[in-house]
Amino acid sequence: MTAIEKQVEQLPPAERLRLVEHILTTLDKPDAEIDAAWAKESERRLEAYRKGETTAREAADVLAKHLT
Repeated sequence: MTAIEKQVEQLPPAERLRLVEHILTTLDKPDAEIDAAWAKESERRLEAYRKGETTAREAADVLAKHLT
């Protein structure tokens, strides 16, 4: 365990939560490279669907599988 991890463990729960929220906020920044990669992948998937190379599934079915 690192020194900073030990320090964080000593914080009250409310302060740890605030720290987690701050860290998540700093990670949730737009990234043009990632956005472009996802756009390219979504276009590839849509094209495969239109060509009949893949099928669609109901979102509820997919979520049910992964949320149970």
